Amino acid sequence: MSAAESRIALIGLPNCGKTALFNRVTGSRQKVANYPGVTVERKEGYHRSASGRRYRLLDLPGTYSLTPTTLDEAITRDVALGRLASEPRPDTIVLVADATHLPLSLRLALEVKRLGLPMIVALNMTDLARKRGYSIDRERLSKELGAPVVETIAVARGGADALIRYLDELSSETTTLTPNSEWREPSAEDVQQTHIEATRILAACGYREPARSDFMTSVDRFLLHPFFGLLVLGVLLFFVFQAVFSWASLPMDLIDAGVAALGEWVRGSMPDGPLRSLLADGIIAGVGSVIVFLPQIIILFAFILALEDSGYLPRAAYLLDRVMGSVGLSGRAFIPLLSSFACAIPGIMATRTIPSVRDRLATIMVAPLMTCSARLPVYALLIAAFIPDRDLGGFNLQGLVLFALYFAGVAGALLVAWTLKKFRGGNDTHLLMLELPDYQWPRLGNLAYGLWERARLFLGRAGGIILALMVVLWFLSTYPAPPVGATGAPIEYSFAGQLGRALAVVLAPIGFNWQISVALIPGLAAREVAVGALGTVYALSGDETAVSTALSSVIASQWSLATGLALLAWYVFAPQCLATLAVVKRETNSWRYPLIMTVYLFGLAYLAAFATYRLALWFSVG
Repeated sequence: MSAAESRIALIGLPNCGKTALFNRVTGSRQKVANYPGVTVERKEGYHRSASGRRYRLLDLPGTYSLTPTTLDEAITRDVALGRLASEPRPDTIVLVADATHLPLSLRLALEVKRLGLPMIVALNMTDLARKRGYSIDRERLSKELGAPVVETIAVARGGADALIRYLDELSSETTTLTPNSEWREPSAEDVQQTHIEATRILAACGYREPARSDFMTSVDRFLLHPFFGLLVLGVLLFFVFQAVFSWASLPMDLIDAGVAALGEWVRGSMPDGPLRSLLADGIIAGVGSVIVFLPQIIILFAFILALEDSGYLPRAAYLLDRVMGSVGLSGRAFIPLLSSFACAIPGIMATRTIPSVRDRLATIMVAPLMTCSARLPVYALLIAAFIPDRDLGGFNLQGLVLFALYFAGVAGALLVAWTLKKFRGGNDTHLLMLELPDYQWPRLGNLAYGLWERARLFLGRAGGIILALMVVLWFLSTYPAPPVGATGAPIEYSFAGQLGRALAVVLAPIGFNWQISVALIPGLAAREVAVGALGTVYALSGDETAVSTALSSVIASQWSLATGLALLAWYVFAPQCLATLAVVKRETNSWRYPLIMTVYLFGLAYLAAFATYRLALWFSVG
């Protein structure tokens, strides 16, 4: 190996702590890109040890075997074999094994060993393994494998020091190993022999798994029950949406007051003119209308991250597998669809783990119907404007409506998946195979880091794409200037006003006015931009209360209840941001699917808004 720089590849099962170990070793010295010609991400980082050696680490996608069933697993195999022209073959393999689920990792280690490359086994999560009563002779395991075995704790400071020391020792030695250039994919007999060998090694090393406590067994028996388990899941989700409104009200009020005070200060400190209008009516009214919803997004993701860290989410996947299979979705679709509640883009990218092309396409087509976090500001604005903040049967009515909107998105996704199943034909069934992790208390450090990342991304969008779009919208809403003798608000004569009135002809049957029509256009770039666009449009319409008070009060006074409900229905089904459609094109390598997605989502949105608007008018008259 080169003394100047050693190429290290990290290989391991999904959820073994491989990426956490990669982050621990490389810190901020890493970059993310795509492998040429495919959409799989490559994570590369660097580390310089105390001895002065420099390591280039590559975090390969998680895999159960070097016999791939998905695109991610194929990339891991090809990099390890040096089949990619753009990626030199690694000098050393670090096989990351979960000490609490060792049998599967050991079988992968035996496969990787046949590559003929120097290998180090990083026995990760050893602190949890000891705490829970797992036992294995590490030195005997190293002897049986013919490779160093080091203990690591990826989430703890200094938890990778032993690994770095072994890498230094390995780098200073002259290895006699040569890569196996004649490697072939294992046959069924090879797989069987690997299983037998792994079982023998575990027995020789005194591997012992602790007996599962009766309490944990009883908990799983209840939480995985086909009726009571779904009931618990429904109650849990219901509680989450109640908390999103109830707990976020105070910080939202504080942010809202701060934005209003800033807008008033700008208006009072600057002379009238384009610059004051840009700052107060464009940037502050637009961006401020979006960042006020940051507390709700943080609360929502606090629950999602806590449930993921606790080990509950795979159990939720098990519970929902039968429901998803009945509409033609693979059980593997649960994780991508769950990711889509944060953002459809990573959710669509996560479909690479689905082996069946048909199942993967079906999941991609319904992923945008999951209620992503960008919809939350729109929902929160409209719910606050039109739904009374009062209790109904001991529950917050606004939280009930939010829960209903999320449920409508899920129901819509299941309906679309069922329709796709009928069109494509076939009654194939899909089995979900997963390993249920042990329950554990969420780590506060992981939770805090995840929330910080979520807040940073949200604020980054507010300071980037949303800010830019607000400036563009302000320009389109300000120019050209109104003609001499004009009696309406200046925005009515602007480019945006003219476009909004043209679109309003098409959207009038569903109750949308020209201000909503204007806001929907930049909302195609990012959902939450629609809220800022409404703030800008109403501020430039001469309604300065859109800045000095809550925007929800303004639209509540100017829109009918039917219009507000129709807009909620629209956003349940309307197409995602343009970035989502671009990712669909990239993942499917075709314009066909993003075009189909756009047409069917717009169609569903229009029909849902039309039905909601007409029913609301009928009930109000009745």
